[in-house]
Amino acid sequence: MLLSREDARLLPPGLRRPPLMQVLSWVYRPVPFLTMCAKRYGDWFTVRFPRGYTFVFTTDPEAIRQVFAGDPDKLHAGKANSILKPLLGDHSLLLLDGPDHFRERRLMMPPFHGERMHNYGKVMSQIASAAIARWPRGRAFPVQTETQGMTLDIILRTVFGVEEGATLSELRDAMNVMLRAGTNSRVINFVGRDGKIPFESLQLALGNLSPWGRIAKLIANVDRILLAEIAKRRGEKDSKRTDVLTLLLAAKDDKGEGLTDKELRDEMMTLLVAGHETTATTLSWLFWRLTQHPEIQDKLRAEINAGPMDPTRILQLPYLDAVIKETLRLNPIIPFVARWVVEPVTIAGHTIPKNVMIAPCIFLSHRRADHWPEPERFHPERFLDKRLSGNEFFPFGGGSRRCIGMAFALFEIKIIVAEAVSRLKLLPKPGYKAGLVRRGISFAPSQGMPLVAEPF
Repeated sequence: MLLSREDARLLPPGLRRPPLMQVLSWVYRPVPFLTMCAKRYGDWFTVRFPRGYTFVFTTDPEAIRQVFAGDPDKLHAGKANSILKPLLGDHSLLLLDGPDHFRERRLMMPPFHGERMHNYGKVMSQIASAAIARWPRGRAFPVQTETQGMTLDIILRTVFGVEEGATLSELRDAMNVMLRAGTNSRVINFVGRDGKIPFESLQLALGNLSPWGRIAKLIANVDRILLAEIAKRRGEKDSKRTDVLTLLLAAKDDKGEGLTDKELRDEMMTLLVAGHETTATTLSWLFWRLTQHPEIQDKLRAEINAGPMDPTRILQLPYLDAVIKETLRLNPIIPFVARWVVEPVTIAGHTIPKNVMIAPCIFLSHRRADHWPEPERFHPERFLDKRLSGNEFFPFGGGSRRCIGMAFALFEIKIIVAEAVSRLKLLPKPGYKAGLVRRGISFAPSQGMPLVAEPF
């Protein structure tokens, strides 16, 4: 829907390029595009994409605070994430608003908090230890491939509760093929405001001859395995399992109703996709940072090796926590979060018309020199005594829409980093210079982030 001239005049300034040129800049050169806009226009700027997308980006801390604390009936996060609907489905927590979001978030919160989450530490350690033992020694290899393998296995074991065997192998293979196709495709960046793929019917008819037709077939194969496992688990009586799927199958809302198979499928797909790819990418950036700063790597190793490799202890290590946060500051999992404006709102003195997305920009906010001295410097010590606010540092979003798996992801990252750094010296591949490439909606290091691992 095009904005009226009156509404358009309310928007902050922005590039006068045609929407198609702007989206192509965003897809293929996102960091230079964002950096140029911020340099030219400051804390507020407008970006226009085809198919009715208008974004108002902001790095104003007060604006970010007001967005995260804003009325969810006026600012819809679910609708703002409609680009993910073809992959995740209508019932994904990321796509819901209002009472539906409140209901499913309440059902999904318990497995990711407290003692239940800590119970996953042993499985995380086992998977990480076995995988790292297989890493090549003394020659370069793409660590992104390895981190993806670990995080996918951790998700399949702890979230879906699939043990070693035919089902785990089949689901792992199907997910790998689907994710590889999805992250290498640019088609998701052109999804409309209604969550529809461009020329979807034609692409489905063409099958493997079209970008979306091929991905849709791969999604259908994953769905087949997921739904079969859900049906199998519903038939189990007196299960002693403690995985997330088991807990969600037993969860009931205030009316005594549980999640339907379709709701479970969409939520499990969300956890499998979002909890796998994003964590793997963060790990790759973190390992790259350590190869560039051997003094930080040595300091981190000393902290890790000063006591037993117990998951509960690893979770509480302050310097490890600081290294992860500094990585997330410079290399956030996603570059921005957004809210769809349902009716006009005033945010930090700016009137934002309806049918526009207000987008706190994580990537740019994490580089504000007034909040982060020497913003491009990798300096974990800044997090040891810094009191964080949710409008300065928000790699997992904020407010009632902050990522439900944040604690799980941080725990997982800590376990994997501790297992790797405690036994190996991580070195850069000679001549390698990290570039930024797109992997779906996240920004990953180029060439799979090659590094060299050497034993002590």
